Amino acid sequence: MPLRIIATGGTFDKHYDPLAGSLAFGQSHLPDIVERARMAGSVTIDVPMMVDSLEMTDAHRREVLAACAACAERRIVVVHGTDTMVETARVLGEAALEKTIVVTGAMIPYEVAGSDALFNLGFALGCANSLPHGTWIAMNAVVFPWHNVRKNREKGVFEPL
Repeated sequence: MPLRIIATGGTFDKHYDPLAGSLAFGQSHLPDIVERARMAGSVTIDVPMMVDSLEMTDAHRREVLAACAACAERRIVVVHGTDTMVETARVLGEAALEKTIVVTGAMIPYEVAGSDALFNLGFALGCANSLPHGTWIAMNAVVFPWHNVRKNREKGVFEPL
């Protein structure tokens, strides 16, 4: 079953710059991850933007929605920063596309030891291939419908409303 991954940036795709001592964006990690995972089926990766989700605007969200609507695939994973993924999921969910869209991210960047990025991506891909049409958030082995989820910043987890 063909699947599309849309990368928007977020902590998942940040790189540590040892000279500056900070996290910044470079190339997405997704092509290397998909190659290493030897995923079955056709996977297309689209990187329309690389932004921190705290800097994501309504225009960015409309761009993510347009990418989901325009692609031929019916199963989509959106890699997104965790701080505002609920807001983006709301835009996607309210659009009610006849597609399965799963939004995921990471609390710790992919290239940093102890990252949850690989696990969350694998879980989201499995969810995209098995859930019915609709928009979902998949984080840390729990999947939520877009309209019943929030990020609990104090606990660092996603939970139902």
